[in-house]
Amino acid sequence: MDKLKKFQLMEKIARELEDVRNSQQAVLEKIGKIEVDNIELGDKKIEQTIPEIYQRTADNSDAIKALLESFQEQTAEFGEKNNVEKLLEQQQINSIK
Repeated sequence: MDKLKKFQLMEKIARELEDVRNSQQAVLEKIGKIEVDNIELGDKKIEQTIPEIYQRTADNSDAIKALLESFQEQTAEFGEKNNVEKLLEQQQINSIK
């Protein structure tokens, strides 16, 4: 795989990780709403289980965030090291010819 394609794939993966992180955040918010709604309802099964589900989801969210930050840094370093901006410019020039 050439350097430009690799960089573009790395950027795509970073965007997908960001999407997963945002989805996890939405799940955490929904779990929180269920917990609040259950205060009024008083279902014992939900009361016992939801905090565990929330914690596991929060742990996964933290792991995804750490992975995303590390991978974004790795992608930026790869782009700088391989002068991706110049490669993109050259690709545009070549497509015009």
